[in-house]
Amino acid sequence: MDFKKYNHLKEEKKISDYWIKKGCFKPRKGNNKKTFSIVIPPPNVTGRLHMGHALNNSLQDVLVRFNRMMGKETLWQPGTDHAGIATQAVVEKNLENKGIKKNDLGREKFIKKVWEWKEESGGIILDQLKKLGCSCDWSKTRFTMDKDLSKAVIKVFVDLYNKKLIYKDKKLVNWDTKLQTAISDLEVVQKDVQSQLYYIDYQIEGSENKITIATTRPETMMGDTAVAVNPKDERYISLVGKNVTIPIVNKNIKIIADHYADPEQGSGAVKITPAHDFNDYEVGKRNKLELINIFEKSGKINNNGIKEFIGLDRFEARKLLLKKLKDAGNLVKVENIKNKVPYGDRSNSIIEPLLTKQWFVDAKKLSQKPIKIVNKGNTTFFPNNWSKTFFQWMNNIEPWCISRQIWWGHRIPAWYDESGNVFVSETEKEAQILAKKKNKNKKFKLKQETDVLDTWFSSALWPFATLGWPKKTKELSKFYPTSVLVTGFDIIFFWVARMLMMGNYFNKKTPFHKVYVHALVRDEKGQKMSKSKGNVIDPLELIKEYGADSLRFTLISMASPGRDVKLSKNRVTGNRNFITKIWSANNFLELNKCNLDKQINLNSIKLPINQWIFNEFIRTQNLVSKNIEIFRFDEAAKHVYQFVWHSYCDWYLEFLKPIFNSKNKIDVKEAKTFCSFIMANILKILHPFIPFFTESVWAKNKYKDIFMDDLISSSWPNYKIQKKFNKSQNDINDVIELISNIRSTKAELKIVPKLFCDISVPRKSVKLKKLIEANLKLIKQVGRINSVIDTKINDKNSIDILVLKETLSLRFNEDINLGSQKERILQKIETINKQISVLNNKLKNKAYVMNAPKEIVQNDKNLIEELTIEDVKLRSIVSSIN
Repeated sequence: MDFKKYNHLKEEKKISDYWIKKGCFKPRKGNNKKTFSIVIPPPNVTGRLHMGHALNNSLQDVLVRFNRMMGKETLWQPGTDHAGIATQAVVEKNLENKGIKKNDLGREKFIKKVWEWKEESGGIILDQLKKLGCSCDWSKTRFTMDKDLSKAVIKVFVDLYNKKLIYKDKKLVNWDTKLQTAISDLEVVQKDVQSQLYYIDYQIEGSENKITIATTRPETMMGDTAVAVNPKDERYISLVGKNVTIPIVNKNIKIIADHYADPEQGSGAVKITPAHDFNDYEVGKRNKLELINIFEKSGKINNNGIKEFIGLDRFEARKLLLKKLKDAGNLVKVENIKNKVPYGDRSNSIIEPLLTKQWFVDAKKLSQKPIKIVNKGNTTFFPNNWSKTFFQWMNNIEPWCISRQIWWGHRIPAWYDESGNVFVSETEKEAQILAKKKNKNKKFKLKQETDVLDTWFSSALWPFATLGWPKKTKELSKFYPTSVLVTGFDIIFFWVARMLMMGNYFNKKTPFHKVYVHALVRDEKGQKMSKSKGNVIDPLELIKEYGADSLRFTLISMASPGRDVKLSKNRVTGNRNFITKIWSANNFLELNKCNLDKQINLNSIKLPINQWIFNEFIRTQNLVSKNIEIFRFDEAAKHVYQFVWHSYCDWYLEFLKPIFNSKNKIDVKEAKTFCSFIMANILKILHPFIPFFTESVWAKNKYKDIFMDDLISSSWPNYKIQKKFNKSQNDINDVIELISNIRSTKAELKIVPKLFCDISVPRKSVKLKKLIEANLKLIKQVGRINSVIDTKINDKNSIDILVLKETLSLRFNEDINLGSQKERILQKIETINKQISVLNNKLKNKAYVMNAPKEIVQNDKNLIEELTIEDVKLRSIVSSIN
């Protein structure tokens, strides 16, 4: 027999390789005609496993393994995203380290280098997900730049262009001056920084008066086209319509009235630069203001700036301009403030709102169907409050800028002739045909668009393009729409909403029926993990130290809806102890030669503890199933934990010992067979949570030989509560209550747990008397009882306690000073009553009950109930101390 400590490092690698080699993750028809499909949010090909990935994929794997065991044909579609900007930046840096510049290589050779890097390093994140235990069908791994996926992307672009849902226009975008490309809002990080607010006087034309404006970006004065004041701001009403002169620039602009100007902010008067601020851009549109772009794509002042500023970097221009304003007497004051400044997440440079020609998707039109779909409940969000966030964004959606000025990505399928005419088609050959018609057979030369598509454009097609679309494949008809999407809240707009747009437009079906939105993983203090804080917890280190199962179970058990996961190593250690507990329990079974029979005849089960544990297991099985189905992963984990640790390990195995030691061979055989039967089913309901360990024990116990299947491919338990076992179930639960009360009384009185005692049941405690008589052997051994005395016990070493609302007398077989404990217990009662009072006052507050999360309110109610029971027990002890 092998009772060695469970070696997670050895077992996890061995089992993972076995599952993949045997094809255990591939869809296969089970006893259920239904299908279950889910697509992995494709991690960046540059990515490395972080705690957000670990949570997201652990939750997905619970759903996948559960539904697979439910007999559904299950597909978990894996893959990676080409991550345009991020990947290009990594490869550029690698080349620069070798003294090679991207532009020296040229586009084609550079892209070849990216592909070489991808083949060498692009699979690291997927290998790390395998270490976590993700049961994706790895044979179907896709990449957003695969040939067939690229064809799908090009087809979508061309179709949307032909339907006038894609167009090219000059608009304000987030511009990264370092990378020299437009970037999405998701790639912009709003940082809180210390800034200066500059108060500058603008001379009112034809008057000696001035109006003071406040700005954090004085260099953009060169592009000002108005000064705005609030129409309700009485200080400035008389000035609306008048001209002011921009100092140093010496250009006249109008004072306009617009609600954007906030009388409470700064001076209440703001300069409007429509070409370099998103809010100003909207003000400019409302008031038909001129747009003057003063920046090159590098962030330097262009020819629209003052002559001596042309060619200066924007921040150098700021310094020079402030000096000139100060010298001219126009700089009134400088105020230190804290404000948000947009930074590029890759370049860490300040983002510049810039007017450029870009390609856009008419997101407003594409959003209409998804809004209806979510309104009708065809796609539902869990927790439901995220649907409100979804509607807020979708109802105010802006055109989606889809072009990026980089080389790595899907090149936009548009070609231009010398006259600037654009021809959009799936191939250059088709573009040539279109151009020939346009140019009426005259000679022409075509040049392809140099921009590539936003990474989110291709990932928006992920649920159906990975299944073979636009071809009508078997996979597409079988697994689309997918069953559920598991995602973080931070990409609801950027990915979830866009998948809903594309899926509904091109397939006329919503891409997923349900969206489960999980929270963030933070450190144990609730702070966001970041390298600068030094509080980042590396999942790979935890996997190495504690095992993937310990990490998975920790994250899953803490995945409460709407609440961030506060992760600590202590939590992971605790769940490793849980796994060790099961390992020890299994060793106990092995030591006692407990072997499993494939068929269990429930009619032959006579032992009360077996009847009890069976119904307790079914109750747990049902609770776990129900909670997984409604995405209450934390509750599912809690129920399985409590059953395994407490019901099975702490009580059932303890109850088995006197039976194993008895001479009744029939009872011994039943006990040994049934405890193995329950262990096999424990492994089944634990498998979605801790797959490696459960598969390892399944193999160790040779259950595969009995069930003719690996645990991963076995069926989820589907037993029914046995009503005929209800009496035993209730009785054993009462026995547990009795023994627990004796143990807790010992603990309360500082009496060593191993000390035996006598018990006496008063005549009026009828229910208790019957319970003890029916389970005497069990109670005596497990409860450490010497004897049951018929007469009332009443001496200095005796005490009365309440059990099942009836009185039970305990007499300890050693001299103990009960009187010395009385004062301490009274103080404890006082503390408990204060706690109850505080909680009751909280629950009397209607605002708290209405606004606090339901689980927290329920936890308060449960705590009051627990404290009240404790209070009654302690009062009973005190009242019986002489």
